Amino acid sequence: MGDQTGDLSLVDLVRDYLRQKYNKPGNVYVGVVHRLDRPVSGVVLFARTSKSAARLSEQFRIRSVQKVYVAVVEGRVLPSKGVLIHRLHKDRSNNRVTVVSDTSPGQDCELEYERLDSFGRFTLIRIKPVTGRSHQIRVQLASQGWPIIGDKKYGSKIDVDGFIALHAESLTFAHPTTKETITLTSPAPETWDQFQ
Repeated sequence: MGDQTGDLSLVDLVRDYLRQKYNKPGNVYVGVVHRLDRPVSGVVLFARTSKSAARLSEQFRIRSVQKVYVAVVEGRVLPSKGVLIHRLHKDRSNNRVTVVSDTSPGQDCELEYERLDSFGRFTLIRIKPVTGRSHQIRVQLASQGWPIIGDKKYGSKIDVDGFIALHAESLTFAHPTTKETITLTSPAPETWDQFQ
């Protein structure tokens, strides 16, 4: 699951961790259940068995997993909260997603947002995606005139060393075996302090 940079992937790091922790020789299974775009930070989810991966993936498919993101965007977010519904089309040749008309080929998507704070020309918002489309949050916010800081692909004018100010803050799901409700959280990066 590496990319063109040649950097070690998270899957490789998790596989090495499991190999050492459980003293497992040979190949170690790692199921990718929830992933993030490379410049995004936050919670990701892996499974240690194929059965767990299938059960967790089903929770994402039926939308029972609660995903919460935070982002720092350019511009003033008005109204302070709402629901964005768009139809998105992905051009695989350049890995770019665009908002298209309701009758065009694409996938419907929806997210809820809430403004948390404003500072100068930036706004901190919380996002709860209802659907999970490729680049969905990035494109939907940019289509409103609120590009995510650092996201030059979707209209940001600000360069922040290759990352974008989008962070997967939490995931809530049922444990694949015990069914216990689990919430994984991750604080936003300290580098975001520069925007306040």
